[in-house]
Amino acid sequence: MEVGQVLHMNAGTGETSYSNNSHLQKKVISMTLPIIEEAMTNLYSSTSPSSLVIADLGCSSGHNSLFVVSELIKIVEKLRQKSGHQSPEIQVLLNDLPGNDFNTMFKSLPSFQKNLSSQLEAKDAGPYFFSGVPGSFYGRLFMKKSLHFLHSSYCLHWLSQVPEQIENNKTNIYIASTSPPNVLKAYYSQFQRDFSTFLKCRAEEMITGGRMVLTFIGRKSEDPTNKEAPNSMWELLAMALNDMVSKGVIREEQMDSFNIPVYTPSLSEVKSELLEEGSFSIDRLEFSEISSSTYYNEYNHSDVSEIAANSIRAVAEPLLVNHFGDGIIEEVICRYKEILLGHISQEIIPGITNLIISVTKK
Repeated sequence: MEVGQVLHMNAGTGETSYSNNSHLQKKVISMTLPIIEEAMTNLYSSTSPSSLVIADLGCSSGHNSLFVVSELIKIVEKLRQKSGHQSPEIQVLLNDLPGNDFNTMFKSLPSFQKNLSSQLEAKDAGPYFFSGVPGSFYGRLFMKKSLHFLHSSYCLHWLSQVPEQIENNKTNIYIASTSPPNVLKAYYSQFQRDFSTFLKCRAEEMITGGRMVLTFIGRKSEDPTNKEAPNSMWELLAMALNDMVSKGVIREEQMDSFNIPVYTPSLSEVKSELLEEGSFSIDRLEFSEISSSTYYNEYNHSDVSEIAANSIRAVAEPLLVNHFGDGIIEEVICRYKEILLGHISQEIIPGITNLIISVTKK
């Protein structure tokens, strides 16, 4: 599977779109805003730039795509008014893989800019320029020493490819308690290569003193088979797929050759790669947790299963359709929902651990 060609969130604004099923992602971004503001404040205070280049990697499409950009612009405007400086010109670079729904995002720009202008008190704010940058962030995307601030949320747990030589990970689609040791090693090695490449590329593209804030799903435990989210999420999806194998809807060899290109690292694994690459000083490296009760307590069990099923569909449908064909997607999601409802009723749905990294380019 060519991940760069296949991986993207569900497009459009329909019921199963990522746009309508990314409430958790927005909650996570909102939680990290104090760290984002801290990083931008430190950058602006140390440079007072007349122009700023901001990149958002893995921007996707929908309500969240321009949320961080809006907040960053507001932060800059507050800082420059306080300091009495002229408003800097801001270039916003929005990156995602080529299959991303850039069209929906660009169509929202006029209303976004209008709303932003109404929220900013200063009439001389801006100007702001927006560009789309399709491509994998596991390679170079921007000119050398061109970026002042870089942000990415809920993207870096996606790998550049499914690890090689994990054909013996039978009945699983990710790391599980029954996965052989070589599978765990292959996933970790792929993460090391990918994250190291990511850091090297960004080190070339960022100015000295530039700031980068990254948030992605991780884990508290050093054991990658620990039943934290999203391990449990992929395990439930594997159960749904295996049920369909037993019914003859999916061939066993199809199931055995399907694995998700994801790795949720521990804090120590992330720190190790940052120190090994060496181009960034660590300002913050911490985790936060969103418990399932905190996120779902306003819904009843059936609503939660519907929301969670739509959320995983918005993320995983392109991968499932590419591998199994589009004829199975409705049954897979229906079965996943039933299994999930059973786990919710037993209150065994784990929370989600988020790793937050704030660094400065040396």
